[in-house]
Amino acid sequence: MTNSAKTNKPVPPGPIKRVILFVLDSVGIGELPDAAEFGDSGANTLRSILSSGSTVNLPNLVQLGLGHIEGIDYVPRTEAPRGAYGRMSEISNGKDTTTGHWEITGLKISEPFQTYPDGFPPHIIDAFESQTGRKALCNKPASGTEVIETYGKEHMETGNPIVYTSADSVFQIAAHEEVVGLDELYRMCDIAREILRGKDQVARVIARPFIGTPGAFTRTSNRRDYSINPFEPTVLDKAKEAGYDVQAVGKIYDIFNGQGITEEVHTKDNMDGVDKTLDYLKTDSTGILFTNLVDFDAKFGHRRDAEGYRLALEAFDQRLPELMNTMRSDDLLILIADHGNDPGFKGSDHTREYVPLLVAGHYVKEGVSLGTRETFADIAQTTAELLGLTPMDHGRSFAGEIFRA
Repeated sequence: MTNSAKTNKPVPPGPIKRVILFVLDSVGIGELPDAAEFGDSGANTLRSILSSGSTVNLPNLVQLGLGHIEGIDYVPRTEAPRGAYGRMSEISNGKDTTTGHWEITGLKISEPFQTYPDGFPPHIIDAFESQTGRKALCNKPASGTEVIETYGKEHMETGNPIVYTSADSVFQIAAHEEVVGLDELYRMCDIAREILRGKDQVARVIARPFIGTPGAFTRTSNRRDYSINPFEPTVLDKAKEAGYDVQAVGKIYDIFNGQGITEEVHTKDNMDGVDKTLDYLKTDSTGILFTNLVDFDAKFGHRRDAEGYRLALEAFDQRLPELMNTMRSDDLLILIADHGNDPGFKGSDHTREYVPLLVAGHYVKEGVSLGTRETFADIAQTTAELLGLTPMDHGRSFAGEIFRA
């Protein structure tokens, strides 16, 4: 991480010089109208996680207006919300990380990425095994924690990688750091990334390193995602081209394959993500600061741990005042999610849901309802307007709705 010290920085047309996009990964707030087409009728991530406790203990999100969002009747309201609030629909065809984040930055994905609900076909596995010199274990949809418990011992004995997928467009490779090593795991991911293009293209190849012994395996923070480049310029690209800083925290860099990013830092967990965001907030950067907190999804949603999810959201809520107090007066904070992952729902995959929209900052009018937005791309369009960039092809800006006169 470096301190931005550019000269001749672009000058935004209005009072906002930095937009902070903060993704609470998988914190959905209720089924979308087309949820049935994705098998997700009745899903509601936030309701499920909050029902695991006796009370709602999210005072700072409540103060921003969380309980005023349409459909959230299970969270207290505050008399005077400090922020603008609403909910967002996803127009892209999907419910995965890449689709959600790309739409947030202005794209619309009409053709879903390739998925493999029955595992990867022989021509893919044969090519992978031939080029890596190792046999693939598993090769089916699976939970990341369960798959290493099932195949971890055999993996340690043979050195063969554990290959698995999910309802998402992913090719995941799990390997023990002390048996195979990170360099070899990353090499195998590079090979898989080149194989999985064209008609077999997946959105992400993911390295899933772990340590430990049978019965006591633990995934490490050395995960790495190998994505494809966005097919059109995102608002990140436009901001970077205009000379702005585009700072990425967590897996943002991986999701965009580095495209449109000027600085990046990976994180160990949610609290490290908050810490790294605070570090960037203290720089003199202008443009976009983009953070993803992945633990909600990876550690709790997929593992169907509602209580752990609730405690993690409460822990973030406790850090929210620190984030807001560190913001400059010319900062704008936008809190959103990228999809749902209801721990009270069937299976262990993402769910097709509305996501929350909470907007705060010195210049934001308090208590403004932004209603139901048609697309996550409204975030990109708003950001483009605030930074004086050319308009995006999708989305409707809400900049004119949120600022004080």
